[in-house]
Amino acid sequence: MSPRPHPHVAIPPGAAPPSRSSSRHVEDINFIVTPADDSLWSEEYRHSTYIPSFPEPEIPRSPGRPASIHEAGGLGSYGYTDSPVYMSPTAKTASLRHSASYQTLGHRISMSESTLSARPPLHRGESRPPSYIESSPELPSNDLSDELSSLTLDSNEGLRRFQAGELGENDEEWHRLVPKSALDTLDKHEVQRQSVIFEIIRSERDYVRDLELVRDVFVDPLVNTRPIPQQRLKGYVTEVFYNLDDILGYHKSMLEKLFELQRDQHPFITNFASIILDILIYSCTTASFAFRTAYEQYIKHYPLSEAYHRKELKRNSKYQYFLSQCGQDPRIRKRDLITFLSRPVTRLPRLLLLVNTTQKHTPADHTDQETLTLLVSLLSDFIKSTQPGIEAAESKVKFWELCESMSFQKGEVVDLDLYDESRTLQYSGPLARRYTSRTEVTYTWVDLHVALLDNYLLLLKPEIRSNGSTRHNVISRPIPLEYLRLATFDTLPENRREKATSTIEQARLFDSFRSRHRPMYPFTIYHASATLTRRYTLYATSESERELWRRAMVDAIGIRKARQDANMWYAPDTVDDSFFRLSNGLASHISSSRITGKIRSATSFMIEGRTVIAAGCSSGIYIAARGKPDFKRVLKKANVAYLEALSSLNKIIVHSDDGLEAYSLDAMALVGLGTARPQDLDASRERVSEQHAAIILARVVKISGRIIVLYATKSFMQVTLNALEAVATTDLTANLRRSISSGSASFRSFGEPTWIPKDSHDIVALHKTIGVCAERGIHVFDPTNASGANATVIPNFSDANEPMQLLKQRSSSAKPLGLVKVASNELLIVFDELGCYIDRHGVPCRSSGYLRWETKATSCAHRGEHVLLFSPEFIEIRSLATGKLVQVIEGSDIRLVHASERGIFVAMHGDDKGGGGPNDRLVELIETADLTAQQQTSNVPGVWDEWDM
Repeated sequence: MSPRPHPHVAIPPGAAPPSRSSSRHVEDINFIVTPADDSLWSEEYRHSTYIPSFPEPEIPRSPGRPASIHEAGGLGSYGYTDSPVYMSPTAKTASLRHSASYQTLGHRISMSESTLSARPPLHRGESRPPSYIESSPELPSNDLSDELSSLTLDSNEGLRRFQAGELGENDEEWHRLVPKSALDTLDKHEVQRQSVIFEIIRSERDYVRDLELVRDVFVDPLVNTRPIPQQRLKGYVTEVFYNLDDILGYHKSMLEKLFELQRDQHPFITNFASIILDILIYSCTTASFAFRTAYEQYIKHYPLSEAYHRKELKRNSKYQYFLSQCGQDPRIRKRDLITFLSRPVTRLPRLLLLVNTTQKHTPADHTDQETLTLLVSLLSDFIKSTQPGIEAAESKVKFWELCESMSFQKGEVVDLDLYDESRTLQYSGPLARRYTSRTEVTYTWVDLHVALLDNYLLLLKPEIRSNGSTRHNVISRPIPLEYLRLATFDTLPENRREKATSTIEQARLFDSFRSRHRPMYPFTIYHASATLTRRYTLYATSESERELWRRAMVDAIGIRKARQDANMWYAPDTVDDSFFRLSNGLASHISSSRITGKIRSATSFMIEGRTVIAAGCSSGIYIAARGKPDFKRVLKKANVAYLEALSSLNKIIVHSDDGLEAYSLDAMALVGLGTARPQDLDASRERVSEQHAAIILARVVKISGRIIVLYATKSFMQVTLNALEAVATTDLTANLRRSISSGSASFRSFGEPTWIPKDSHDIVALHKTIGVCAERGIHVFDPTNASGANATVIPNFSDANEPMQLLKQRSSSAKPLGLVKVASNELLIVFDELGCYIDRHGVPCRSSGYLRWETKATSCAHRGEHVLLFSPEFIEIRSLATGKLVQVIEGSDIRLVHASERGIFVAMHGDDKGGGGPNDRLVELIETADLTAQQQTSNVPGVWDEWDM
């Protein structure tokens, strides 16, 4: 390339360079690295399916990286590349090299590698302090180096060598590349302006080289040498280096344009801000703000990248050796990987400082002034907008560290859903708790670490191990936010007595016997289902800290409730909340005919295309069409404990004080809807049990495709279980004799009666067997060969290992409520206070671990992938496979009145509407569905065919 003529500038005789040149700028790399032929950050790595094993990263922040070269110990230590973000533009330039701020993901672009000159000779410099503020032409100038002295009259050659990185560090200053006589024609502000513009270009060149070094020195060798196992390598590259290739592409484009501008206008550049503005807003793609989006993604992800790196560095000796080998590359100049990863985080804040300084030295009427103003505004807003994302990422890193350090009690399985991507640490910190001795005379203080997640509150006791790590022992069961309640937060402070801790204090006379007092500010929280036994008074060190905890808990509870309400697994749908009236024992203006008593049972069925609801109360059976509030009593029965509709047989089973009976389903519905006479319903009555049998329990189950009616009768000596098969009328001719002997035309004997425990309270059915729930376990029978002697009692605690004995001890006082099939070889036994998994032989599995409910259940139900637990005040919905708590429904006097494949109905105390006294509310729990998932699945026919589902 032929040299371009010098600009037409009058150079007076005796012109000299600036009186004092600036100190060297130590920050960036002085070499251009020829890019590799292919990029490691290809789509193969950008879109990997990497999921780190939990909890993957360590949290510790980088151990005090120096914020300036003063803190770094001057030029003897390795340099940091950018400067602190928030400082005055007039600050000393030695502190302008560092910055921090953060952001999220951009559109990927295709990039062509720049053809750059060969690598220059290596230099030993560190990060350079900026020269554009302290330099002044009025100060004495250093002599030009021998290398550059011969080039001062040909600034084109000096510029070429600068862009190629062939100049020495001391020569990479604007005033050293300008003819000496030209400097005297410019005023001080223009000299400073040109110096800052030159600094912008130089820092951009060094920034691009650093990002290329990440690829050439770290990523390429990392993939080739594989110090990380192959199955984790792609994911690790994706998580740690993230979208650096996108950012590198944008800055290479910017650097090429700045170099071109510099070649055209050097030594006096007029307008440069439009180049940066174009990249910032439009990038080099057709998508607007892709540059900004790429930075947002990277900066917001940076705390996670650092955590992944530190975690791998801590546990992988091969990775440690790999990094030590990388550090021997002279281009690295003793900088660690964290320094390179943080370069995009600090680049834009430092660029903002440079642009701000340029604007200050640009005349008000300059053509670049308007563009500079816009550029400063965009960069400032952009940097501020990333801070929340950084805080969220840092919070997640702290959360990972906390999860890794937690230790739970032996035996108990606690699924805190820590693997959920939305899991966050809302607030955490030290609090104290005071424990009173058994004599209630003395008490001791215990320091705790309390963590408030977005779904649980954890009370932890830190324990420092011999290796220096901290273990957090869970000293109390985690409290779900659905159950967390706040009590008092305004109690007067109490004094905590502490012994003298410092050596000086202890050296004083009698100080070893003295103590000092510190005020502690108490607040009380409690578990909604155990207001007395799970009540906690915690102590903060100040009033402001106590208020922070209160606000954090209020916010976390509110957010949790809003999220749960918007993502319910089961939606409570009120069938009726005003008809069923209760007697309050006092004189009332309500007619006694309106008092129905509590709802004790319910069922639903279809008639003429309409859903009909039947409810059994203390006073009889009431019928209404779904959506119609006009319930009507169709049968007067005392204490209707059980209802079950058999639509295929046109029968409804009724268990009341009159025994076990069957009625025509059509007749009952038509009477309830007002289209048939009550006499027609009475005429359809069939007695299922014996005339005077004392029935304590009745259930309808399906076994091997047969509809079986089971009922237990109580005598003076024992409780007997009877089984009848419900059959259609056409099936009776072949079994007429057996049908007559059973006392009913529609039910025939199924197997022989057998005795069951006297304390039996429920019956559950599996595929071919039934389980009778009693106080000491679940007795499993084959109904075709039922015999008390042949029953198997589960769980089977015959093994003597310690975990199983602990489970046996835990369940000894628990009441079995049900048995649910989890998989082909696994079942879940539901007790009133806990649950445990067993294999097909009844032996506890999963290392004899157990689940503990948050409330004491009175009944349970199974639907799909969930088990529902019912207590008087709460309904817990949990994952069947893991026991994870997914939803909580609150109420008063909650009772499960029906559970089948047709639906789940519960009764609970309702609101006193219109002053009519207490009433019952009938509610159906309707299972919701993920509409998005349904639509996606429907678009791919046969998507599960290969799984034979």
